[in-house]
Amino acid sequence: QVRLVESGGGLVQPGGSLRLSCEASGNINSIRAMSWYRQTPGSQREFIATISARGRINDNDSLRGRFTISRGSTEGTVYLQMNNLKSEDTAVYYCYARDGIPRDFWGQGTQVSVIS
Repeated sequence: QVRLVESGGGLVQPGGSLRLSCEASGNINSIRAMSWYRQTPGSQREFIATISARGRINDNDSLRGRFTISRGSTEGTVYLQMNNLKSEDTAVYYCYARDGIPRDFWGQGTQVSVIS
C-alpha cells in the first residue's frame, strides 16, 4: 500500500505562485509514476502532469509553461510548481501514484484558491 499526503495549498492572488508537495509513504519502492490532478465541483478530475520513476515527464499542454512537476531529493516526494496563477486554477489538487500491479492511490487533496 501507498499513502499520499499533499500540502502547500492555500489562498493566492492572481499572478502569484504556489508550490504543492506530495509525500508518499508505505511501499514507496513499488511506485512507477506519480502525478498531479485537479478537480472543481461538478467536473471530472483534470490531468496536470506525471513523472515516472525514471524521471520521464508528461504534462497537460494547456498548463505547460505555468505548471511544472518535479521530484524531490527524498524518494517518494514530488512537487508541483504553479506560476502566474489565474482564477480558473482554483480547484482541489490531488496527488496520484501508480504501482507495478498496477494499483492506483490518491491523496486527500489540497485546496488552491486564486482570488483577487
